[in-house]
Amino acid sequence: MFRRIYDWTLSLASRPRATWALGAVSFSESSFFPVPPDVVLVPMALARPDRAWFYAMVCTVTSVAGGLLGYAIGALLYDSLGQWLITLYGYGDKVDAFRSAYAEYGHWVILLKGLTPIPYKLVTITSGFAGYDLFWFVVLSVITRGIRFYLVAGVMHRFGEPIRRLLDEHLTLVATSAIVLIVGGFAAATLLF
Repeated sequence: MFRRIYDWTLSLASRPRATWALGAVSFSESSFFPVPPDVVLVPMALARPDRAWFYAMVCTVTSVAGGLLGYAIGALLYDSLGQWLITLYGYGDKVDAFRSAYAEYGHWVILLKGLTPIPYKLVTITSGFAGYDLFWFVVLSVITRGIRFYLVAGVMHRFGEPIRRLLDEHLTLVATSAIVLIVGGFAAATLLF
């Protein structure tokens, strides 16, 4: 199963709409979609290392735009859609503690959690719910998401061929580790919030 998805994503990089697909995943992950854009970014950067920096820029811009949707959900729709999404991910009873952290540490919450496997949508929705300053939310999101995606692009650009060989030989192990990391991010969010 992993092999087919990996091969399909590699072949996607040469298609005209590949960048749109990457942007759509990155946008939606910041507000409601559970799969991080790295799942698409890594194979695309491996297939086209010459475009890795461009892909990082697409992920950054669309992730911040999706973060604005998440912020709007938290600010305008928390009582309905926002609360449902937070509860869906199992964090409903932790929102008040997370919200109070914004009074003192909002900038650090955005910067640190935007780099980790903790779902970024929780940060975006809660930022809107907590009424965090929109200007600083955008600035900090550009910084943290940019660092994350450009770091991935840099690693793929610099070490792409050895990583590709590793994936070709041990795809199931790497994919399983990635799933464990994503699940671990959700679990860590539960413990930290």
